Amino acid sequence: MAKRKPGRGRSPSPSARPDSDPRARRKPSALGAGQWLFGTHAVLSALVNPLRECRRLLVSAEVERALARELAAAARARPGLAPEQASRAELDRLFPAAAHQGIALLTSPLAEPTLAELLREGAAADRAVLVVLDQVTDPHNVGAILRSAAAFAALGVVVTERHAPGTSATLAKVASGALETMPFLRVGNLARALEEIKAAGFWCAGLAADAATTIAEAKLDRRVALVLGAEGTGLRRLTRERCDLLVRIPLAAGMESLNVSNAAAIALYELARAREPR
Repeated sequence: MAKRKPGRGRSPSPSARPDSDPRARRKPSALGAGQWLFGTHAVLSALVNPLRECRRLLVSAEVERALARELAAAARARPGLAPEQASRAELDRLFPAAAHQGIALLTSPLAEPTLAELLREGAAADRAVLVVLDQVTDPHNVGAILRSAAAFAALGVVVTERHAPGTSATLAKVASGALETMPFLRVGNLARALEEIKAAGFWCAGLAADAATTIAEAKLDRRVALVLGAEGTGLRRLTRERCDLLVRIPLAAGMESLNVSNAAAIALYELARAREPR
């Protein structure tokens, strides 16, 4: 399955007079059913993603002026989606717990690819990295891992159906647009999924602080599934047993571990470096 590709779009001129602009008279009321995304990067990335269904766009006047070019591009791709002006006070009232940055978008969740689709894509490449998360529950960490996975051209991110966050507004905002381009899917049985991944020609490398081998020493330069465990507890026993090998990031004496999103970024960099032509 090809990776998600963003598209483009347009918005009416923010200089229109309030009494002649229907958006200025329309006040946001009922929020509508669906998933709300917040924040500049998350919303703009969703707007240019042709795989996203976008239903409502709320934007403050100052943000609409600041993002005039980007919103104009988005509107060309989505002519039926007219921005609705809302003051920051109105947005604060509608979304009291959200760091909305003056912009909000009502969407439908993206369709998830299947593991088989990702593995078929990986089979077509000599070198590929798949990120697998074993019950990582914090949406901030998962969002940051998605961003790192996109930065280092990973094949996708796999999480468990239980004990893993959904594609929430928080996750999307932290991912800073990566949710729109990085395949993200959940599996019901992680041990069985790891066996399927190995059968497709991937080496499953579990990141563990007590591993004897560093990730650099392992020289993982082909198809690799990087498996990371939950915050605090690490990889579960069955997950460790399904890995082909365990690797660690070398740390200074006295440091036991890193935050899982930081560890993922370092490990993905090392795997990218290992794949570089010698």
